[in-house]
Amino acid sequence: MKFNFLHKTLIVIGCFGVQLTFAQKKETNIGSEEVTVVKSYSPTIADAVKIGETPSLDDDSNTKKETIKYAIFSFPVASTFAPLKGKAEDVEKSQREPLYDNYATLGFGNFSTLNAELFVNQELNNNDYVGGMFRHFSSRGGIKNAELDTDYFDTNIDLTYGANYNDMSFNLDLGYKNQIYNWYGLPAGFGSLQTPQQRTDLIKSINPQHSFNTYSIGGTIGLGEQILSGAHLKFLHFADTFGSTENRFYVKPTFQFEVGEQAVKTDLLVDYVGGSFENNYTQTNTEEIKYGYTNIGLSPSFVMLKDDWTLNLGASIFYSMDLENNKNAVFVYPQVNASYKVVGDLMLFYTGVKGGLEQNSYQQFADGNPFISPTMEDKSSSTFIRPTDKQYDIYAGLKGKLANNVSYNLKASYLNEKNKALYKSNDYNENASNAPYAFGNSFQVVYDDMKTLSFSGNLKASFSENVTFGIGATVNEYKNNFQEKAWNLPKVELDSNLDVVITPKWFAGTQVFYVGERMDIQQNTSIVLPSSAVELPSYFDVNAHLGYKHNDRLTGFLKANNLTNKGYQKWMNYPVQGLQIILGANYKFDF
Repeated sequence: MKFNFLHKTLIVIGCFGVQLTFAQKKETNIGSEEVTVVKSYSPTIADAVKIGETPSLDDDSNTKKETIKYAIFSFPVASTFAPLKGKAEDVEKSQREPLYDNYATLGFGNFSTLNAELFVNQELNNNDYVGGMFRHFSSRGGIKNAELDTDYFDTNIDLTYGANYNDMSFNLDLGYKNQIYNWYGLPAGFGSLQTPQQRTDLIKSINPQHSFNTYSIGGTIGLGEQILSGAHLKFLHFADTFGSTENRFYVKPTFQFEVGEQAVKTDLLVDYVGGSFENNYTQTNTEEIKYGYTNIGLSPSFVMLKDDWTLNLGASIFYSMDLENNKNAVFVYPQVNASYKVVGDLMLFYTGVKGGLEQNSYQQFADGNPFISPTMEDKSSSTFIRPTDKQYDIYAGLKGKLANNVSYNLKASYLNEKNKALYKSNDYNENASNAPYAFGNSFQVVYDDMKTLSFSGNLKASFSENVTFGIGATVNEYKNNFQEKAWNLPKVELDSNLDVVITPKWFAGTQVFYVGERMDIQQNTSIVLPSSAVELPSYFDVNAHLGYKHNDRLTGFLKANNLTNKGYQKWMNYPVQGLQIILGANYKFDF
């Protein structure tokens, strides 16, 4: 508004000035006149009139606004468009397989092989349940060139009772295991110092069969968010047919509580093992050989989280008591590990250092090598049972995903151990009065202080819902302090598996194992010759299976083990069976 008013004023003044200008006549002489100035000019500033910030508008056109009314003139338009109703796209659903609580498996194969399994589970009510498992695997030998019986039997029975409540869960387990084996691994050249008839009579006099029996009772309890969050306990009684017995009991409660803003988890362990052997290897002892250890351990730890880092800080302290020799010792170990997300879930870096006191037992040694002799030397021998002091294990690695269906794990570690248990062949002679395990066909346990540098890696891939593949490798380098070699420990191990669903009815798979060279040593003490280490050749073990799913309940299978049909030696002087074929079926059911 201010702008219009000023312009109007200037226009009027301009027009008036122009009019006055043209009102003068050109070339008119107006004469001259003398002017006398009697006072000097003294200009003054007149009072300024301030223009209001909001000037008043007297223009009638601005004092009143006209109201404009709009009206729409509409008329119907014919349309033939008829939109379809929206419909969700159908999603192809895979048929859910029925779940059954029980199953039975039965298979037969060459070498009179029998494979039988039965698992049953029954809910008593909404909280309680009972279950049982029976497993049996046996074979009538058939090992090529073996001169002694090679049969073996392995039978397990396990029973369980458990319950799940809102604030507590528990289960109670009972078990029995019977294992029957034969010391059939006579050394190469056995009986070379005897006549053929003497050798034949000596071999016929050897009864190589022995067995192990294991009785167990144990259980677990979970208490949720309590200070005592849970506990696990177990008692084992182990015995063989040569008068050796062993008892082991351990309990492991777990506590958790708050310290400041940190949740601290603490594991307490009480581990006892004790037993006796009727004889030493040379049968020169006059009384039973006894042993006993109790290890008490405490392992507190807590977790710290910051950005992409996860840090677990902890330590372990053990108090070990040698009950037979009245010797006690204290061990302290680090328990620290950390992880960092380098590229989200695609790459995770992890590292740490850990240690511990590992309880050894006759039962564990027999599980690892069933051809161990049922003897231990006197207390001055290095073969007496003792725990392994794992001083530290430093490791670092990368794991993650190369794609959504491909995962990997790469790891390097350096392990320092004292009293590392190793299997080593027993020396022997060919006296007819020997025990059946004293003809070079059994193993002993020796100890060594060892350092192990290890590199491992594995890759797992799911190419589709029907094809999965995995491969892994481990390379070890050993350094021994006392023993000549790391007896029976391979430097290279490989494994691979492939599983394929061929059709909805047919499926197949294969597993490949490679074990590198191992070293062992053995001497015939009847021959005065220096003994030297023997290298056991590496071997491949290729297994495969084929299955046919008749329906949701019944599935038939065909298994083939050792497809290369090689009688390789897993242990010195112990060749394995050749090609093994098992044909059987699995049936699922409910009561």
